[in-house]
Parts: sequence; C-alpha cells; structure tokens
Amino acid sequence: MTCAFSPSGQSVACGGLDSMCSIFNLNSPTDKDGNLPVSRTLSGHKGYVSSCQYVPDEDTHLITASGDQTCVLWDITTGLRTSVFGGEFQSGHTADVQSVSINGTNSRMFVSGSCDSTARLWDTRVASRAVRTFHGHEGDVNTVKFFPDGNRFGTGSDDGTCRLFDIRTGHQLQEYSQPHSGDSEPPQVTSIAFSISGRLLFAGYTNGACYVWDTLLAQVVLDLGSLQNSHDGRSRISCLGLSADGSALCTGSYDTNLKIWAFGGHRRVI
Repeated sequence: MTCAFSPSGQSVACGGLDSMCSIFNLNSPTDKDGNLPVSRTLSGHKGYVSSCQYVPDEDTHLITASGDQTCVLWDITTGLRTSVFGGEFQSGHTADVQSVSINGTNSRMFVSGSCDSTARLWDTRVASRAVRTFHGHEGDVNTVKFFPDGNRFGTGSDDGTCRLFDIRTGHQLQEYSQPHSGDSEPPQVTSIAFSISGRLLFAGYTNGACYVWDTLLAQVVLDLGSLQNSHDGRSRISCLGLSADGSALCTGSYDTNLKIWAFGGHRRVI
C-alpha cells in the first residue's frame, strides 16, 4: 500500500495489509530468485500500514500511518517504536489514518490525514496530544502533503476537494474543487504533490484525471488526463510524486502504468 526511499537512497520501506513495515537494504545481495531480503521488520501496528515516510536527512527513523487509527515513529536501528501518536489518547484520530507528511523545514512536526475527515498536526516530542486538528472536509482525508515553506499543508479527500491549511493559525486558506452535477458524486482525490515553488498543486483523482492547480488562484491550469497518451480515463490515479529537482512528475494508475511527465520534455511510460 505504501513505500518510501530513505534520504540516502540506500534503503526502501514498504508497508501494507500485513500490518508491518519492511525495510530493504538496496546494497544487500539478492537471493537465488533475484529478490532482496528484508533487513528489518517494524512490527507493532494492529491494522494495515497505509503510509510511511523517512524523517528527512535520517535513514534511522521512520513515521508510519495505519488503519489502527495511530501513527508511529520508529527507530529502524532497533526496530522499536519510539512514540505512538493517537490510539488511547483523546486527541488522536477516530478512524483509519491514511497518510502522513513530515515537515521539510522542521522534522519534529508532521501532519496526518484520516477517514474521520480531519487532518492533525503532531510534534514528535509530545505524542500524547495533537498540536492542532483541522476540520473542513466532508469525507475521508486520503492524502496530506506539506507545502514547501513548512507553514502550510495540503489535503485531498473523498469529498472531491483539495484544501490548503495554515499550521500556525489552523485556518483553511484555500479550497480546490471543480463544479459537478448534483446528481453524481464528485471524483475523489487520491494523491497530491506541490511543485518546488508551491505555486502548483498536482492532484490525482479516481476518475483518471490529474489536475494541475494554481495554488493562488485556485484554478485548474492543466488536466494531464486530457492529454494524448494519458492514463486510461476509466482508471483511478492511485499515486503521484514529484522528482527531487521538480523537473518531472510520476503518476501511477489502476491501468497498470506508471507515467513520467517531464515538464517541457517528453512523457515516458513504464
């Protein structure tokens, strides 16, 4: 359900329905079938692992989100939980946690999105309570992502909208939504990413659309799904991510393809 490269690029973390997060050292020798062995298993969640992210500039710590309504900070060296966020604490999520995003300018802070229709801001030094809870969505919050400046973050939801929140005030700054017929449900947002400048928001949807939003004007400037050689329009966009230098976007779809969109260049299908 989720995977993430370590900051050094030397290892990969993967989590899913087995409720565990497995760490693979990319420098390890493969077995006779060409598979990498698991170098460390992080076990402790009581539900599926929906999201994981390494702490920036560290290969030794990782944050996971789970269907057990918690997030966990792990010490990969020992394989032990350092902190558990939520669970028995009243300020925690009340439904499955779907996504986490760590602040790139202050790695002690991270945000989580949940099926309880909220996003929550956490400080890794204080696991007993959320710093702030963000309301506004009317459906599951499937994806969260910090804005490049670290003071804001974006969300994407089953209610068909993306939203931008300020972590300092707790206020919603912007909503990104397309008009739709009242007789039909809007396509759900599955994944989001910001451009390096923060001026663009990329959002993938269950109907195969991938909108590029102007974050200031809240207007769609491009739908990648409408371009030639785009994903099958009947297949949901399941994930997307921006390259480290911001020059390309990768989208994954239920049509079994990954597509790389090189800005100003050519697209490649994997």
